[in-house]
Amino acid sequence: MNTKEIIKLGDKYLMRNYGRIPLAPVEGDGARLWDADGKEYLDFVSGIAVNALGHCNLAVVDAICDQAKKLIHCSNLYYIEPQALLAKMLVENSVMDKAFFCNSGGEANEAAIKLARKYAKVKHGPDKFEIITALESFHGRTLATITATGQPKYQKGFEPLPEGFKYVPFNDLKALEEAVGPATCAVMLEPIQGEGGVNVATQEYMDGVKKICRKAGALLIFDEVQTGIGRTGRLFAYEHYGVKPDIITLAKALGGGFPIGAMLARGDAAKIFQPGDHASTFGGNPLACAAALATLEEIIEGEVVEYTNAVGEILYNKLLELWGKYDFIKDVRGKGLLLGMELEIEGKKIVDGCLEKGLLINCVGGNVLRFIPPLIVSSTEVKQAVGIIDEVMARLKKN
Repeated sequence: MNTKEIIKLGDKYLMRNYGRIPLAPVEGDGARLWDADGKEYLDFVSGIAVNALGHCNLAVVDAICDQAKKLIHCSNLYYIEPQALLAKMLVENSVMDKAFFCNSGGEANEAAIKLARKYAKVKHGPDKFEIITALESFHGRTLATITATGQPKYQKGFEPLPEGFKYVPFNDLKALEEAVGPATCAVMLEPIQGEGGVNVATQEYMDGVKKICRKAGALLIFDEVQTGIGRTGRLFAYEHYGVKPDIITLAKALGGGFPIGAMLARGDAAKIFQPGDHASTFGGNPLACAAALATLEEIIEGEVVEYTNAVGEILYNKLLELWGKYDFIKDVRGKGLLLGMELEIEGKKIVDGCLEKGLLINCVGGNVLRFIPPLIVSSTEVKQAVGIIDEVMARLKKN
């Protein structure tokens, strides 16, 4: 099928819950994609930070194929070897003690919300249930996680929303301190807000949040669905701050392109869930865990995190050069290969212009270009991508 045929078929049979770009990728390799008409693209979206090792990484492909020949799925009523091995690898490379596996970031955050509330009930009684999150945050698409998300546009039309959530401005310690009360059981934050515009938490903020949580007897949850697994130049973003959360959630890059999510906890919080408290039919299945194991091994043993820092610095500096060249660029920020460029104009024009020239980039919040290429992207590909952006911006400036 060609692109037009695929789009026609999709428009006829798929629900319209996505504002799809008229592009139909059919093949990928590393940081590159090819559409159904054979056109090549440089992919700086990478499945929204999912394809950390690029498209069709051989180690991940081989792991999936090998596992599929042995056992694809079995119930969590039994012990699953790849699941146990994956939990071990995550725990031994983090400050966490135990893991729970699911299928997505939304599910991982749902599990974290349930764990925080159950912990509070067990430790403090029935009146401690409230969770505080940040404005402009994004935590998922389930009913509970859109409520945790501090952006009304994701909540509109789905009321009534579950009770027990409060929102405060990001990086505002005073607002958080004022919001915390006797009912507060947890504070849930992204170390870097991805969908919210690549907003980076300050060191002072993270230090203060931990102190506030400790004083209130509340758990600190870090949503690392987007920032985790090497994206920010550390295996986990909390490592930048030296702050140990009580719970972290993971997904996106964890499976190297295969769907899997995880919720990790430490200390007393890791001991709270008992049989029947929470579950997932497909969570932690052998195939997903085999893919995640291969992904983690490649990232940890292949020194991908160190590489991410180096190539991320190149991309950051190239974006700074653009900032010095175009007066409609307002800011460049981020860590590793999660970078944002804030504009004073609409970002869609640049996204569309780059698409025409064979570069896939993403815009969040209407005016922040988000750059989330595979962690294995080369310096040559970075320079090629920035060159395309430069061409598009030059055309816009001229017009």
